[in-house]
Amino acid sequence: MTLQTQLKQILVTELNIRDIPPETIDDDEPIFGDRLGLDSIDALEMVYQVEQHFGISIKDKNEARTALQTINTLTAYITARLPN
Repeated sequence: MTLQTQLKQILVTELNIRDIPPETIDDDEPIFGDRLGLDSIDALEMVYQVEQHFGISIKDKNEARTALQTINTLTAYITARLPN
């Protein structure tokens, strides 16, 4: 399973997105756009999920804003911080 696929699954499962299958989320689609219906509380939950699943802390709101734009930006953020 790719990191993108895993992140989509986490989004759908942990943020209780009911009507959108993970495989229909585009890697460059905005995570916090109209389609997914997510808000700032969901952003906090996603920060928590990244830490729980990958052991990576997103330290502040500016970092979160950059990392949580799309599946691809979040993948790049996590990949850059994973131990080798």
